[in-house]
Amino acid sequence: MMSRPPRKPNPFDIPATYQIVVQGKIDQTWSDRLESMLIYLNQVDGEPCETKLEGELSDQAALLGVLNTLYELHLTLLSVRRLQN
Repeated sequence: MMSRPPRKPNPFDIPATYQIVVQGKIDQTWSDRLESMLIYLNQVDGEPCETKLEGELSDQAALLGVLNTLYELHLTLLSVRRLQN
């Protein structure tokens, strides 16, 4: 059985780029409230609209702020991914 090399922990207090996908539509004017993340709408006929947010956040506290805002907007969270920096 092959063993994996240990993973380095990702510090929670450094900038990182995230991709967040929610079900629902977010207007471009919300970018400032969402830490200046880029907002991409994806709507396919007959399917619910999805919005993808992408951008660098200063730390995981900023990520939590974005997620709380999405929660307050009653949007269904579909995924959160930390992208390679």
